[in-house]
Amino acid sequence: MLERIFERLMYATRWLLAPIYLGLSLALLALGIKFFQELFHLLPHIFATSEMDLILVVLSLVDLSLVGGLLVMVMFSSYENFVSRLDIDESDEKLNWLGKLDTSSLKNKVAASIVAISSIHLLKIFMNAVQINNDKLLWYVIIHLTFVVSAFMMGMLDKLTRKEH
Repeated sequence: MLERIFERLMYATRWLLAPIYLGLSLALLALGIKFFQELFHLLPHIFATSEMDLILVVLSLVDLSLVGGLLVMVMFSSYENFVSRLDIDESDEKLNWLGKLDTSSLKNKVAASIVAISSIHLLKIFMNAVQINNDKLLWYVIIHLTFVVSAFMMGMLDKLTRKEH
C-alpha cells in the first residue's frame, strides 16, 4: 500500500514540468516582440538601408523565427511526452506532428534546428568578416562544426539503436 501511494505521488510530480512549458510560451512571446521590434526599426529606413544591412536584418528575423519554431516543438512535444496528452479535436487546427515526436526524434529535431540556427549566425558573421579577427572567425567555424558533427553523431546513434529494436 505504501509503495502504491509513493508511486502515484512520484508519477504525479510530472505536473511540475507544466509551468516550465508555460514559461517557454512566455519566451516565445518575448521572441515575437523582439522580431517585430527589429522589423519596425527596419521599415522606416528601408530605402536608405544598404543591401548588406538588409540581408543581415532578414537573417536575424529568420534566426528568431527558427528559434520560435524550436520553442513550439519543444514545448508541445515535451508536454505530451512527459506530462499529458493534449486533448485537441481533429476538427481543430491540430499540428500533424503532435503525438508523433518521441524524445529521440525530438532530440534529433532540436539538434538539426541548432545546426540551422548556427548556420545562419555563421553566415551573418561571414557577411561582416572584414570587421572580425581571423582567430575569432576560426572559433566560430569550429563551434559550428562541433554542432554539425554532434547532430550527425546523434542521428547515427539513433539510427543504430532503432535498427537493433
